[in-house]
Amino acid sequence: MYVMKCSRDGSFEEGEVNPYGNIQLSPSAGVLNYGQGLFEGLKSYRKEDGGLLLFRPELNAKRMMMGAERMCMPCPSLHQFVEAVKQTALANKRWWAQVPPHGKGTLYMRPMLLGSGAVLGLAPAPEYTFLVYASPVSDDYFKVFMHVGSGGLNLYVEEEYDRSARLGTGGIKSICNYAPALKAMGRAKGRGFSDVLYLDSVEKKNIEEASACNVFIVKGNVISTPAARGTILPGVTRKSIIEIARDHGYQVEEGVVPVDQLLDADEVFCTGTAVVVAPVNTITYRDQRVQYKTGVGSVTSELYSTLVGLQRGVVEDKKGWTVEIS
Repeated sequence: MYVMKCSRDGSFEEGEVNPYGNIQLSPSAGVLNYGQGLFEGLKSYRKEDGGLLLFRPELNAKRMMMGAERMCMPCPSLHQFVEAVKQTALANKRWWAQVPPHGKGTLYMRPMLLGSGAVLGLAPAPEYTFLVYASPVSDDYFKVFMHVGSGGLNLYVEEEYDRSARLGTGGIKSICNYAPALKAMGRAKGRGFSDVLYLDSVEKKNIEEASACNVFIVKGNVISTPAARGTILPGVTRKSIIEIARDHGYQVEEGVVPVDQLLDADEVFCTGTAVVVAPVNTITYRDQRVQYKTGVGSVTSELYSTLVGLQRGVVEDKKGWTVEIS
């Protein structure tokens, strides 16, 4: 894993790759007491010729910068972030089990920015640690962890709990955004659902996102998705799918998406680093369960194939999205 420290003057020293292992923190570290921490998620893909690819890592770097500004944290530069991810991927390349062969899986990369300095009063930490670690994941990762059957996700519209609020931290990858989602998600899984779909916290009538992925609705040639205006995460996969869909001739609308729109949709799908592009089989809203088109010939399948082809170097990258490392 890659580790880089930030000095008290706010500048990050040169980092280094170390063996994966525990990190030492003071009990009064800012990240432990006040949740001053951020994380990112991206993947390294193995090409057919054995080379490694990253997919739009600069967007993850920019999103961490945005989150750091909101959380009063210094942040690695775009160059420092991308170089750290590259070095971590290369350090694991020699073990084929760590970077799965082409088409068999990916190397999931987890950059983290932590308030590691000791601070007892409520204030920004005096020191920070940036690190990147990695784990091989199967292409069936999301199916295993989210109870996804062959037909796709089965979502439950959550009305009791909110994921985020206006002017809050729902639009950044703060570490404290995720534990509050566990209760609603656990309750839904106990009822046989894959995940929950959250509504806006003010009117409770517009969809926002699932616990850890963005959502899209397909009706004819129109694809709708909630706008990223601070309450949902501006996902890298989300942004990429919007651009790919427009290239394929679809009309993509970002804005307010009423929950009632789900009842008349042709397809629904979710996007994210782990899920990639996952079809939604059913959504249950109050006492109504709606089923959607999935599988061969669906819009979801079309967009998934293009995205994965780009990520794995099978489809020609005319946009400059992929970064090859060796």
